[in-house]
Amino acid sequence: MSGESLHRSSLIDITYQQLHTFLTGRRDGGSAEQISQKLTPRISQVRDVSKPYGKPTPESRKTVESGTVTLPDGCILQVDDVSKEFTIALSSHFEIDEIQAFILLRSFLFNEGPSISSGSSSDKSLVEELIAAITPFYYSERLFLLRVLIPLFRAQENPADPIHAVAAKNLPNILPDGRAFADSLVAAYLQRTQESIPNTFSEDSRAASRWAKQNSREQLAMLEVLFWTMWGYAPCEGELVVKLLETAYNTNLGTSQQNSTLLLDEEGMQILQDIAGLWMLITIEILELERVAEPDGIEISAAPADKTFYTASPDSLKRIHDLVTSNPGNQHACTYLGWAFVLSRIGAKITDMKEVPDSYHSFYDSTHTHPSRGKEREPTYVLMGRVALSNEVGLFKLLHNLLTTSPLFVTAVAWKTGSTVTDPNAIAFRSVLKGFLMAVVELVPVELIPDFDSLVEVWIALFGRSESRSVAGICRQFWQSDWRQGVARRAIIDVARSRFPIHFRPLIRLLRAMTASGFLDTDPLCVASSAEYSQSVDEEEEAEREICAQHVFYYMDQLPTFSLVIPHSSCTGPNAVYERVQYGRSASAPGLTYTNVRAIRLPGGSTMPPRSTGRLLSGDGGEFVAVCWQHEYSGWKVVLDVLTEYVTRRSMYAGTTDLYQDVTFGRTGPGSLPLTLRLEDVGMETSDGGDEALATDALDLIRSVIQDKPILAQELLDSLETGDSITQTENSSADLVQLTTMILEEALSRPQPRGFSRTQLVTSAMSVLSALLTLPKYSLRVWLYIRSATALFGPSRSAGFAAVALPAERVTGQYTMTLALLNLVQQLLQEAFASVLTIPPDNQRLRQVKEEVIMRSAIFVHGEIWVEHLGWKYVQLGDRFEIGRRISSFYANILFQSPPAISDRPFPTLSQAVIDTFLHKATTSTINPLVSAIAASPNILGSLYNARRFGDVRRLIYLLESHLQLARLVLNYKQVTPNNNKPSLLEQALCAKVAGGAGFSDSVRARVDPVDVLATFVKERDVGTVVPLEAMRVLHALCASLSFAVPSPPTIIGHLSNPEATVASLVRIVEHPYEEFSLRSAVWSFISLAVDKEPALSKLLVTGEFIIPNYKGKEKEGEKERHDKKKSKSALEIATETLGHWKDLWEANPPLLASVLHFIHVVWQHGLEHQSVIESARQNKKFWDQIAAITREELGPDPDYTVESFVAVDGERQSNLHQAVSVQAYRGMVKSYAIRIIGQDIFLQPAPKCASDPLRKPLSYTQFTPSFRGEDQLNELILEGASSCYDPSLYDKLSEQLSQGFSSLSLEQLQSQDPVSQREFGDNFTFSLKLLRSRLQQCVTDEDGINAIEKQVLSINLNLSLAHAQTAMAEAWQFLLKQMLPFIRVEQGTRPSLLALASTISAALAQERRQGDMMATIHGVRLSLLLSVLEVVWFSTTDTDAEVESFMMLVTNVHELLQNEAQPPSASFLGKVSVPFHRTLLQILYFCVRQCRNLAARPKVVNGAKRLKITGLLESTLNLVVDALRLTFDSARTRLDLDLDRDMELLVAVFEQCTRPDVSASSLPWLTRCQETDVIKSSLELLVRTDIAGSSDIPLLRARRMPLYSPHIFLFHMALVSIPSGAERFASEGVVAAYSNNSISAAISDGLIDVALPELPGERSPAHKAYCYMLSIVAGVIYALGNQHHFFSADACGMIQLYGKQIARALSWSIGDPITLPLLEEMEQSVNLFHAIVESVPPTTTNPNPVVTKVLRVFSTRALVFLQQLNYALTHPNHLARLLEPVTPEERAAMEKEPMDSSFSQLDMMDLRKHPLTARLVHMTFRLCSSIVSTLISVSRAYDVLLKEQEEWPLHEALIVPHSKVVLGEPTSLGTLLELANCTLDVLRNLVSRPAGQAIVPSTSIKDTPLAVSQATLTARRTLEALLIYAVTQLAMWLSKPDFDPAATEAEAEEHNHSHNAQLDASKGRAPRALAERLRRGMTGEMTADLQALLMRAKPVLAKSEEVLGKSEGGKDLTQVLLRFLTERIVVPA
Repeated sequence: MSGESLHRSSLIDITYQQLHTFLTGRRDGGSAEQISQKLTPRISQVRDVSKPYGKPTPESRKTVESGTVTLPDGCILQVDDVSKEFTIALSSHFEIDEIQAFILLRSFLFNEGPSISSGSSSDKSLVEELIAAITPFYYSERLFLLRVLIPLFRAQENPADPIHAVAAKNLPNILPDGRAFADSLVAAYLQRTQESIPNTFSEDSRAASRWAKQNSREQLAMLEVLFWTMWGYAPCEGELVVKLLETAYNTNLGTSQQNSTLLLDEEGMQILQDIAGLWMLITIEILELERVAEPDGIEISAAPADKTFYTASPDSLKRIHDLVTSNPGNQHACTYLGWAFVLSRIGAKITDMKEVPDSYHSFYDSTHTHPSRGKEREPTYVLMGRVALSNEVGLFKLLHNLLTTSPLFVTAVAWKTGSTVTDPNAIAFRSVLKGFLMAVVELVPVELIPDFDSLVEVWIALFGRSESRSVAGICRQFWQSDWRQGVARRAIIDVARSRFPIHFRPLIRLLRAMTASGFLDTDPLCVASSAEYSQSVDEEEEAEREICAQHVFYYMDQLPTFSLVIPHSSCTGPNAVYERVQYGRSASAPGLTYTNVRAIRLPGGSTMPPRSTGRLLSGDGGEFVAVCWQHEYSGWKVVLDVLTEYVTRRSMYAGTTDLYQDVTFGRTGPGSLPLTLRLEDVGMETSDGGDEALATDALDLIRSVIQDKPILAQELLDSLETGDSITQTENSSADLVQLTTMILEEALSRPQPRGFSRTQLVTSAMSVLSALLTLPKYSLRVWLYIRSATALFGPSRSAGFAAVALPAERVTGQYTMTLALLNLVQQLLQEAFASVLTIPPDNQRLRQVKEEVIMRSAIFVHGEIWVEHLGWKYVQLGDRFEIGRRISSFYANILFQSPPAISDRPFPTLSQAVIDTFLHKATTSTINPLVSAIAASPNILGSLYNARRFGDVRRLIYLLESHLQLARLVLNYKQVTPNNNKPSLLEQALCAKVAGGAGFSDSVRARVDPVDVLATFVKERDVGTVVPLEAMRVLHALCASLSFAVPSPPTIIGHLSNPEATVASLVRIVEHPYEEFSLRSAVWSFISLAVDKEPALSKLLVTGEFIIPNYKGKEKEGEKERHDKKKSKSALEIATETLGHWKDLWEANPPLLASVLHFIHVVWQHGLEHQSVIESARQNKKFWDQIAAITREELGPDPDYTVESFVAVDGERQSNLHQAVSVQAYRGMVKSYAIRIIGQDIFLQPAPKCASDPLRKPLSYTQFTPSFRGEDQLNELILEGASSCYDPSLYDKLSEQLSQGFSSLSLEQLQSQDPVSQREFGDNFTFSLKLLRSRLQQCVTDEDGINAIEKQVLSINLNLSLAHAQTAMAEAWQFLLKQMLPFIRVEQGTRPSLLALASTISAALAQERRQGDMMATIHGVRLSLLLSVLEVVWFSTTDTDAEVESFMMLVTNVHELLQNEAQPPSASFLGKVSVPFHRTLLQILYFCVRQCRNLAARPKVVNGAKRLKITGLLESTLNLVVDALRLTFDSARTRLDLDLDRDMELLVAVFEQCTRPDVSASSLPWLTRCQETDVIKSSLELLVRTDIAGSSDIPLLRARRMPLYSPHIFLFHMALVSIPSGAERFASEGVVAAYSNNSISAAISDGLIDVALPELPGERSPAHKAYCYMLSIVAGVIYALGNQHHFFSADACGMIQLYGKQIARALSWSIGDPITLPLLEEMEQSVNLFHAIVESVPPTTTNPNPVVTKVLRVFSTRALVFLQQLNYALTHPNHLARLLEPVTPEERAAMEKEPMDSSFSQLDMMDLRKHPLTARLVHMTFRLCSSIVSTLISVSRAYDVLLKEQEEWPLHEALIVPHSKVVLGEPTSLGTLLELANCTLDVLRNLVSRPAGQAIVPSTSIKDTPLAVSQATLTARRTLEALLIYAVTQLAMWLSKPDFDPAATEAEAEEHNHSHNAQLDASKGRAPRALAERLRRGMTGEMTADLQALLMRAKPVLAKSEEVLGKSEGGKDLTQVLLRFLTERIVVPA
């Protein structure tokens, strides 16, 4: 494919159907220039209407077979072998050019997808399947190829059209000669009518029928193009007009077809009817009757100025006349009468001329009859007019049928029949007929038209029975132009007016039609959906409707005549009221005139003065005569009287006259001087409908005038309420509202219908109430009347709407009243929300009234209609869809206007009731109508399409749009509810199979899956453009909502019938460059979510296929092998390909680029799951170059976000800054995703197999690292994320304005409820402008006020868009830096730049002055970014001067940050911000303080100024930390909280660092703070109350491996104890009491604390760890206090006695018991505690504390036995190693690595490579021995023995028996000490021969530190020295005893044996020999010699150890001292 062009071809990507939608504005096709670029390559094809796809040619075939095709747009494409085969087959089958066939193939595959394999039968070849699949696409393209011209023609005539520039530029190129193009169209049309069935279809009757219908559709499309060509592009020349008329007559208006036998079905007949109707319009259009009617429209001259008009050619006129007159058939009546009008105008023109040109004589003579002698004959046009208007011809019937049954004029019919007409009910069509009607009334006076009623019906059908948009223009033209042009054109109104109110309905209906409001919802031509479709009007159309309604109002308000039916008897006699007067000669017409003798008070309240003149309307010979009086009055008053009379009559019929006695408001009261006439007195006639029809028409006229016209409505209602003859009272101002309510109640109170159907009356009454709701002055009355009335929403089914209307409509199956009721409910809801702000705060009763009414209506609608409407009978299935749509939109509107997630919302009870109905308390009856309608819709759609019921299809699509919106709102809300981990009933229903059918495939199933249906909607285009988008959003919301469910529900992919096909369609959508961006974005968002939440679907999306065995037959498989050899592209492939032109998207479409990178990021997040798929991309250098380039791309400065003006974009109003801000925000998101992708890729880098191997850098890192080489670039990149333009002043300003002017409106109410990921940056990011305008529309009268508030809201949205993107970038950098830690720390030169960057970021944070919760969140993110930078910087002890300066700047900034008043840390600790930031701040403080300690340890680095800065930071930090600790401790006592535990951990860590003496010179300030806050006591109280062992919540303990709070409390205590002054303060707070009375005290007292717990395997027991902590802390306190506070030692002894069993258990370990490292720690801590106590005892105490003495004595006794066991363990390391039991997994792993060798000695144990774990065990045992012996030394006061005289020796402490016997079960003897000392000496000798820095044992975990030679040496030396001292002094004291003798010694030895008999193993002991004999023979010499020899051997080793340890650790050599002491005290005396 290397020869292919890099750019895509629009000829393939864009179909003609899509191009048509671009030109009509239904989809955004880009700028005018971009649309022109798409159109230009198609010019030659569009121009050729006869053969647009050409014919097969050898040249084209050769080009295709060559393998390379150059398209008309210059794009070069490669043709593979499969495409060649398909192309040649298509060219042959359709007989089209091969290159066009190739374009058709590629376009089909790209736009429709290869769906030929589904449902294919095995007997068809692949080529046949392709042809069958592509044929509908090809036919559609042929039609839209013709239709492309129609919007161009229309735009050419309208400069305001959005594509006018496109038309002006391209039409002259496409059609340079309009006349020639019209000729070619006619020729092509005639060719189509005579074309025979091609041979390829002759054998297949169905294919032949499809071909014939396609042929007819193309004829219809050609006629449409011809109509628009003649509309303004091609002149109506004589020859062309003749040709068109000949074609129309010769084809009999298109019905004469060569293949007419194939068009006999319903669809074929409909096409022919549409063709005939279009021919009628064309034949009228080309006569240009409007131009002919103009005074100068016709020019009769020998040399006319305009020779392109047909009247300029007499020959053409003659031929036209002959054609018209020779075809007088009824179907040609319109052309016949139109030509008659042309003749009349030509005749009038010639008559006025002095001289007729010779060329016109022949024509004039043949068409105009001159008067002959003695007899005058009528002109030809008069005769023609009379013939055309005769009843036999039926002209008005023909027009009426055309206007009410043809898709050309009725949108509903076009939808219902699936008409091929491109633009049903186009304005131009009606304009042509309007010109024809004007010609008719000018040709024949209205009074002379025989069927006036039929003319009225045609007039009403033309002007009033249509969507408003199609009649507004002609209605306005009538009132502004035709009305003033002459009497003839307005005569129909005048005639109807002259008969009013005798004939009440004609004038009312005509005027209602002329309001331009279109048809009523009671009109059979109106379907509810089409009515609402027509309501979306633009400003120009709205202005036209306003003008028309004003003309109707003012005309009706000042009627000049009033007609009465007068009895003949009232004109005679003495009491005659009227007189007859004969017209004089000056009368304008012959006849009688009447005058009234008395003043007459007419209906409506006006008084006709005496002697008014009346004109006779009827014959004068009857009993009654009709007289039209000249009297001006308001017709509206008569209308009101009609309604009043209706109510009065009905009340009388019902026997309730008293209830309505005042309904006429005093108009018929007696005593008035004028003669008062009622309506029944004037002779008003009623039609078949009776007075109900009159009332209905009156209400219809009123609602048509006032609907959506508040100013005019107010004027009309004021006119109704005022009058000269009516005494106005306050309570009479509710006339119309009260009357309408009465009419409605009366109509709904009758149990059975009679006479005229009540449907229209009820519907009209409810519609008037709906219209009145929009008027603030009257809406309150409507609310009150509806609340008081029970007819509408009454609870009882015995009366009212539920009892009368619903049953009646269920019987008939027509639901007009139900739909009107639902419309009223919607209007009530809309008014309620719109008037929220107009209700005064002190008038809550009104709010309650409205909520009560809406609640009643909602309950009624739900219970009576929603849950039952699916089971009703329907005449029109569309009514069912419309009922469902209106109810679901009602629910959705409630959730939109009053989101349940917002607490401060209007009408909370209402919205809560709705969300309860569908979510919290949902029932099957509630959910089923919603889900079943969605699930069954594909099957119903297919059936409706097959039945050609396209009107029902359209209504079903509207239903789906509303249902999907409701489902999405419910699912979105469910995600934010507290308990969202359980699937709701709606989710369960959507994930369960329901009754229905399959969608668009051939298979049929009994039950379908709604999820599969939703996925089907996304890829289908037969459901419009909104349903796919909403379906995608619902799938997204469902997937997101189910992800919270526990346990996890089954995957969504299990609900898809064909997952691969579904995924392929989704991928095709995101790949298509001209697909709707909103849909592409929604699909990208969904597949990103699916990859994140749905593992199975994720696999399919990333790889593009399932690995499933193929069970198809080999024959079929072999044929498709070439076609299927390449699998369909995956989403990941599309994303990476899109990334290839990221720069173009960066400039033109950042939102799309952001969606693509978001998807890639999610895939990389799950990289371990898709490792094999993404590995190629991970190793692709080009891929990472693109990602790195995105991260380095500059964003530029932030655009302005303060909105000052608005702009119109695609017909929608936007802020002038929307585009700039949106682009900037999306670019920021693009960079954040790119940064995260790099970080995620680094995270995926596998660790090296060997720990010693270096970490391999991933390619992503190496391509990105150049960004870190330069300091400036690095700073710019990260500072982009660190910046934030969030401006809280915008919010504050708007909040203040709203609080002053609109106290009940808060910004929270306007907050968007869509998930943040689903929102678009820009104008509507956070707050909904739609909600804002709906709230303000009634309370702000001027548009400027609304605009001012809207601009502020827009500014906030724009500002938040930028802030969100910047926050995302900061979080991305934080993530990347954390992943780059192992690599970037070793980069040279990185630390100085990052340290400088940290100081820069901290400076910005310190200077922050913005407040608010949102700012606190941003502040926290920026702190996290700073922390990530510091983690990269890390600690150092070798900083340069520049680095030190940067760090000190950081210290200064952090100090200021702590004191920041705008974002104080205390607010975060106190929970005053929604997202706390104090934990991040604490980590930053920890870094700063610890690095300060590093600097303080270096000489000459910290001078005075720096130390002041450090001190200042420490003081502020400690004050904050101490206060926060007290707050945290207090809070922890009330609840268990993981956040509190984390806070406590960080606070203690920072406290510990800040209190170290190397940085904190004095402890007084912070100790004082601790005392003031009482934080130490609070910690102890918390410790007493907390669960130290964690046993109260075992699952939490298992998860965290440690309990809450207690570990941090102990660390806090350790930090305090480590400082002497802190230990003193700590001791005074009752630490011993707290440690003796807590949750584990009882267990310790009973000796039950074990190292491990069964509930926590693999971990050390928290209780054991806490116990060791307590021992260590108490010992630390004793050490710190020293012997000056020995009272604390006494308290500690009390704790020892309390915990004696646990201590004894530890010190009773024997060589037969298992050993663990934690147990060794417990032993050591226990011994240390005794050591601390003995060291705290004053040396000169004369009266020692008996408790202390007792404790030490017990310790000494047990210690000697314990030391014997340890001696055996150390001298037998093999046995010790076998006793070791691992506790943690690390210990177990280390133990498994050790070889088990039974022959190693203690020297071998130090070999790292063999036994590291056992070596550590031995080291700990030596250390324990050292502690024990040291404690015994202190207890025995051994140093006193060495230093003092023998008389002062404590001889009672001589505990060691001076013999060499080493008995395991006995106490330690002198032989034991010697044996242990020799062992220790051997170990020390081995250690000193090693390098001092060598590590003997590596760390087994992060917590452990390596065991170095120096550390082991120090332990061994101390142990040896202690043993030597203790042995020498004990021997000396034994020998110095005054009562010493061998027998006593032996007896004492025996005593020891008996006391420990229970602990000895009899098998191990030996029976002692006679001790006295042994001592006598050589105790002195033998023991002394052994000691001396040991000391001599130890001396050189100890000396060498000093070299290893150094002077600081080595100390002095004591061997010489001990040798001398031994010689002087023992040897010499002996």
